[in-house]
Amino acid sequence: MRVAIPLEQCWAEVPGGTARTMIDLAAALDARPEVDVVGVAARHSGPPPPAWRPTVPVHHLPLPRRLLHETWHALRRPRIERATGAVDVCHAVGGAIPATAAPLVVTVHDLAFVHYPELFSRQGRRFFHRALTLTRAHAAQVQVPSQATLEDCVAAGIERDRLRLVPWGCTVTDPSAEDVAEVTARFGLPGRYVVCVGTLEPRKNLRRLLQAWARLARHDVELVLIGPGGWGEERDLSTSARNVTMTGFVDLRTRDALYRGAVASCYPSLFEGFGLPVLESMALGCPVVTSAGTSTAELAAGGAALTVDPLDVDAIAGALADVLDDADLRARLIEAGSARAGERTWERAAELAVAGYQEVLA
Repeated sequence: MRVAIPLEQCWAEVPGGTARTMIDLAAALDARPEVDVVGVAARHSGPPPPAWRPTVPVHHLPLPRRLLHETWHALRRPRIERATGAVDVCHAVGGAIPATAAPLVVTVHDLAFVHYPELFSRQGRRFFHRALTLTRAHAAQVQVPSQATLEDCVAAGIERDRLRLVPWGCTVTDPSAEDVAEVTARFGLPGRYVVCVGTLEPRKNLRRLLQAWARLARHDVELVLIGPGGWGEERDLSTSARNVTMTGFVDLRTRDALYRGAVASCYPSLFEGFGLPVLESMALGCPVVTSAGTSTAELAAGGAALTVDPLDVDAIAGALADVLDDADLRARLIEAGSARAGERTWERAAELAVAGYQEVLA
């Protein structure tokens, strides 16, 4: 089957986890012998940055990014087939809902804009609500990465029989001890440090994490915030606090070396549809502290991570102290987390996605 996947997010100012997801899913689908993946995007003067460059061919429509999204959402034109030719399925993974003559499959990452509208701009809320309306109206099938997102979609009016659970995988490298030593030296990190990976945006809850870190007052351990500036107040997040390093955006090999060398990973997000940094941490043997009450708790189930109330600064600080001080706990978390990461692969996600396409085409 020939499957079109819009890959426009790869050119976004802050590509984030959405672009990482679409790149990795497209590659895993294209590796299957029964699937031919073709990407589609707006008009651009060149390819996206190397870190966000898809591995599948991308065909371009004649409209620039913002106008393309507006016309897709308002006029249901132009169809993606204008760039790709005929396709069997169009799988929208990136938020915007494309116009197509083929059966439409939509991946809904999360409905954070419903739960936390104050964390989104007026334009962002309008865009995502329109995308949800179009998904309800036009999607033959809706795929979601977590049970939490599935239940949110049901509550938002998408029939349960149109929903399919397709948990994501993660893509990591295999850094050596020499890689870890080089990266930690580059950033001037001590022997023990905690990482927090993700775009600097309001729902990542970084201000409470910094408050928890200040209360913890571990002057022999560094907190390392890894990720690009995003939006909202967190875009300008800076700190003069002791024992905090901000790396900005780093490439995958640097990120993975930082994971592998860390004593723990903390991801206290207010709301997630999946939580890729949690799975990445587990895959690289890094014990995790993450949030209860959102999808990351599914990854943490069975003792694979410690979960805390993300609104409780003392709880975040306490869980970090437990991981830092208890070697046996760290060992248990590493073992359980590694097992969880082994269950969640992009190969398995592609298998489930293809099964969904086959249902739509039957």
